[in-house]
Amino acid sequence: MNIGILAVQGAFIEHDRMLSRLGASCFEIRQKSDLSRPMDGLILPGGESTVQGKLLRDLGLFAPLKEKIEAGLPVFGTCAGLLLLAKKIENDERRHFATMDITAMRNAYGRQLGSFSAEAEFDGLGSIPMTFIRAPYIESVGKNVQVLSVVEGHIVAAKQKSQLVTAFHPELLEDTRVHRYFLDMIRTAV
Repeated sequence: MNIGILAVQGAFIEHDRMLSRLGASCFEIRQKSDLSRPMDGLILPGGESTVQGKLLRDLGLFAPLKEKIEAGLPVFGTCAGLLLLAKKIENDERRHFATMDITAMRNAYGRQLGSFSAEAEFDGLGSIPMTFIRAPYIESVGKNVQVLSVVEGHIVAAKQKSQLVTAFHPELLEDTRVHRYFLDMIRTAV
């Protein structure tokens, strides 16, 4: 299994380490030529969604990646990656891939000082640790979106077909279950 990780900004190295622990091959996507490599799945890491969106366009990565996602390439977006996939962002007029039928609230928990940790149920995985850093949450979901986790009344993880999003950063912890969940999604999509 070969996973491409968007590596233009954000926490991409942590995803690489997590997936390597699970035996998956990874490569960084930094320029358009990187998209010629075979890819079974894609990770859109946490970071700054506006910067990532701008760099995706400036580097010529936006259109080909959007096409791959729309064609069913399994994709996992964490934090900023969630915002890149969201069809609507309540407090931001920018749209990026807009392939997942969710409405997100950007920086929903406030600034860096609003960062926190929690433990909550994740559908099919049990209770898992979660780290939120200037995190969004999902305000609402479309009828084909499965809610996977809720913290303090807010949706923080969801799935739609081959798209998985979390408002938290599973790559920053030792628990591998969310990344294993994504790898299982890839296996069932093949």
